[in-house]
Amino acid sequence: MRPGLLEHYLSWGVSIFLASVWLSRLLVVGLNLDKIPEISGPDYDLAPREPSGRVPRVSIVVPARNEADHIEAALRSLLELDYPDYEVIAVDDRSDDETGEAMDLLSESRPSQPTSGSRLQVLHIEHLPAGWLGKTHAMWRGAQITTGDWILFTDADVVFRSDALRRAIAYAEREKADHTVLFPTMVMSSAGERMMIAFFQSQFVFARLPWKVSDPKSRDAIGVGAFNLIRRQVYERIGTYERMRLEILDDMRLGEIVKQEGFRQRVAFGRGLLRLRWVFGAYGMVRNLTKNGFAILRFNGWFLLLAVCGILLVNVGPYVGAMFAPGWARAGFGVALATLIAVYVGMSWHSDVPPYYVLLHPIGALLFCYALVRSAVLTLLHDGVDWRGTHYSLAELREFRREQPWWSWL
Repeated sequence: MRPGLLEHYLSWGVSIFLASVWLSRLLVVGLNLDKIPEISGPDYDLAPREPSGRVPRVSIVVPARNEADHIEAALRSLLELDYPDYEVIAVDDRSDDETGEAMDLLSESRPSQPTSGSRLQVLHIEHLPAGWLGKTHAMWRGAQITTGDWILFTDADVVFRSDALRRAIAYAEREKADHTVLFPTMVMSSAGERMMIAFFQSQFVFARLPWKVSDPKSRDAIGVGAFNLIRRQVYERIGTYERMRLEILDDMRLGEIVKQEGFRQRVAFGRGLLRLRWVFGAYGMVRNLTKNGFAILRFNGWFLLLAVCGILLVNVGPYVGAMFAPGWARAGFGVALATLIAVYVGMSWHSDVPPYYVLLHPIGALLFCYALVRSAVLTLLHDGVDWRGTHYSLAELREFRREQPWWSWL
């Protein structure tokens, strides 16, 4: 076959593939996204009640290590919730900054509740036992002293609106859910942050279909570190965080286990109910993926290679092809690019990223791939993951992975 003809057929094949990929994602998302409820509206401005009329008690567990810059704002927002019956368990996980002191000062400054003592309890952890990650151990220890019917695991940099918990519990009780996830509103202050958050959101539907988590026949499951709300009895039945002691992606794994064990899972949007600044600058995504990136890929170099090639093809390919593909082959790349623009328009309805950030999408893809490669290189060079002052050996993390069921990665 002549080289020119081969190039022609290859260009057409790639263009059709990319057009099909993005069109299918657009159709899937466009036809199903409205199945995820938005609980910040008037329909969920309710006082939650169990069928018996009792208000369920909620325990909020907040693990923190070296979070002095964020912990006070996060805890103050939790202490100002308008929910009638709840407690906050703040866990200082071996911090060597002022995190623990900030927790103690805030606890001492709060008046006691008439029936349940102090609304805020502080637990200081001085030692991490072998075989645990710091965060999973902190959440496990915090959950041990909770008294609620529901346990909410959240992060130390999440700020809650006063009605967030009330609305979430009303939704969870209405749906008879066992585990409820609420998507946070991302706070972004620079073009680089918007670029990376938009890219990350555009990729999410390739891995998870959030509206299908409620379908017991689907393997789709979800967990979000900012808001994992689970019934106490379900948390205990799935084995508590002791079952996830070395899970780097603990939030997602919690959702997977809940779904695998046959419990009811629900997910919701909550515009403005939770606010989280997850990325600081464009390079912030790279830093955030230092711990998680290689773990997502099972610490497997071949998966890394496939992931990087796939991400670049799907996300950079439409731009390159639309400019350089020969003849009518550009049409397929143009369709893929037009569909990607439509995806960004749709995302702008649920986030503060304008649609024109689609122009920066290829740069986001390159930085994301760099983050995955960097995570793998650092993990291999250091023979494990270094995170917040603690080293977790690669052999230990891989051994824990091998102990898990094979389907836990699907």
